[in-house]
This record gives sequence, C-alpha cells and structure tokens, in this order.
Amino acid sequence: MKSLYIKNGKDINEQPLELLLEDGKIVDVAPQLDVTADEIINLQGHSYVSAGWIDDHVHCYEKMSLYYDDPDLVGYCNGVTTVIDAGSTGADNIGDFHHLVQSKKTNVYAMINISKTGILAQDELGDMDRLQFNTLQQAINDYPHFIIGLKARISKSVIVGNGIKPLIVAKEFQKQLSQKLPLMVHVGTNPPELSEIMDVMDAGDIMTHCFNGKDNGILNADGSIKDFVQKGLDKGIIFDVGHGTESFNFKTAEVAFKNNLYPQSLSTDIYHGNRENGPVYNLATCIEKMLYLGFELQQILPMITTVPATNYHLSHKGKLAIGMDADVTIFNIENYSKTLVDSDGNTRQSTKTVEPIYSIVGGNAYLIGE
Repeated sequence: MKSLYIKNGKDINEQPLELLLEDGKIVDVAPQLDVTADEIINLQGHSYVSAGWIDDHVHCYEKMSLYYDDPDLVGYCNGVTTVIDAGSTGADNIGDFHHLVQSKKTNVYAMINISKTGILAQDELGDMDRLQFNTLQQAINDYPHFIIGLKARISKSVIVGNGIKPLIVAKEFQKQLSQKLPLMVHVGTNPPELSEIMDVMDAGDIMTHCFNGKDNGILNADGSIKDFVQKGLDKGIIFDVGHGTESFNFKTAEVAFKNNLYPQSLSTDIYHGNRENGPVYNLATCIEKMLYLGFELQQILPMITTVPATNYHLSHKGKLAIGMDADVTIFNIENYSKTLVDSDGNTRQSTKTVEPIYSIVGGNAYLIGE
C-alpha cells in the first residue's frame, strides 16, 4: 500500500493538523502524528490543509466548440481535486465524455443536460423535442457513478421562445427518475423571469449565477434585493456563485452580503476562455473575491468541500476524516495586493492572495506548477 504523511500543516483555524493517507483513503488525522510513510510532505507550519476542493460548475468536455476545457487544467493543476461538469453533455454524448475522462488525474463527474444534445449550440432548449426522458434515464442507468446531477440552462438565448416550459419538464423528469439527482438551474437574461424560475424550483435545487449583474438578477433597479429572492432561500433553494464570463458582479455580491444573503456553494463556471483570459482564471481567484467581500475562510471552505459533496451525494468526499477519499488541497494565503475583476469589468483591490501548493487526488500528490 502506498502511504503519504502530511506533516506540520495547519487547519483553517490555524491549529496544527497532520494526515496519513494510505491506499487512496485517509487513515489518520490529528494535530500531530507519529507515523512512517513512503512519502512525506513537511509543510513547516506555514500551509493550510483542507479537504480536496470541489468545483461544482465547470465545462470540461474537450470535444465541444462553445464551452470546453481539459479537466486537469481546471482541476488538479489549480488545487481542485474534483470537478463536476455542469451539463456540457446530454444523453447523445455523455458516454464519450465518460470515456475521455478515465485518463485524467482529476476526479471528474457530470451533470447531464436535460437536452439530449448538451451544449452543441447556445440554444439547446430551443427545441422541446430534444427533451426525452427515456434517453435521459438510459444514460443515467449506463453511468450511475459518473452522472450525479441534472442541468437546465433557463435563459433567453438557450430556451429561445419556450419560456418556462423546459424547466417544468426538467422538474417532471427529476421526479420520474429511478434515482434521486439534484437539479442545477442556470439563470440569466429574461424571459423567463427569475421569479418564475424560483417558483418552479424546489428545496435542494441549485440556482447557479446567483450574483450576476443582469436586470433579471436578484436586485431591483434601486439596488435593493427583490422580495421573492429571500423566499426562495427560505424554501431551500441552494444559491451557487457560478462566476463565469458574464455572471458575477461585485455590486450584486456586496449588496447581498450586507443583507446577510449568502451563497451556499462557490463555483467557477470555468472553461478555456475565462480560464486563459479571465475574469475567472481559477477557483483560487474566486476564493480571493469572497475574502474581499468579507467572508472568512471558515465560511468559504465549506462552499467548496462539504456543501457540494452533500448536494451531489459524494459521501466519500469533502471532509478530512478517517475513511474518506484521500483528496486534499494544500494552500497558502499571502498578504499580497491584487486587482480582482468581475464579469462586468468592475475592479476591486484585494490584499490577500490564495496560492494552491499541492493537489492530492486519491493519495497521489501533485506539486502545482511542476
């Protein structure tokens, strides 16, 4: 059995933390361990050790032409040990996606698009004939350990003239499935109205792009929060950041924070374009933006570990506990000045920089940058 000892680390409360990993699992966790191992990483008391980061909204099916990337470039190369592709593929092509990711070092899972084509074009829900329950169920039956959620993109350019109908069908499909899967709903430009969308969504459904700066977002024209938004949170809709190229606005996030309206999960909506050219770049940059807004590290880390693991029923991930998968992210936070840019070109000056050092996936350690 291969073993790895992570020595002289610290947790997010600045307390000493050490781990022993063997055969792909966490076998011991304590402030200090007295063990031997095949490999030792000595962090000298400087670096944080957390459960492996989970990015629950990426686009990493490499054969797409709109939104695509290499799972490893958005994953372990940037401190993320698990990525969940958010509906790039549907029943027609998710089998090929599953085949491609078998060679990747990053853990890769998928939400299946309710359109059988996936995002071959921007308007995958413009033709209701693409929503076929039997093919959806068959794909989930074929890849039950890979497909862990459903995805519906409910905004004007995607649904074309179909209004709220694709979301209603998505909810019907969700209830008919032989296994329980969460539904992530992309929101953006109207129609349909955000209020209509949230009326259809249920507790446990995930609304991504929650802090976008669009007219159909969570803010009124006067900058206040729309009344129905809090009602949606109260009924159990999960708010996910889903930063993306067009879907994170500092002002929206600042108003929400001041009104104690917080996202439960933090994701990037990353693909090659916004990874290479911004404004996303990586999950660490999104963490920096949350720190700038005033969130504490103790609030942020669950958004990329325990919360997505719970939402997508990844019961073996998201915690540093004996018996869990040996997925670990080691990172530093340095007091460096950095300009942060939102999806609308607005800038803020941060004083903290988040620097992933190691990604450990299934007990295999990868030094970032090498």
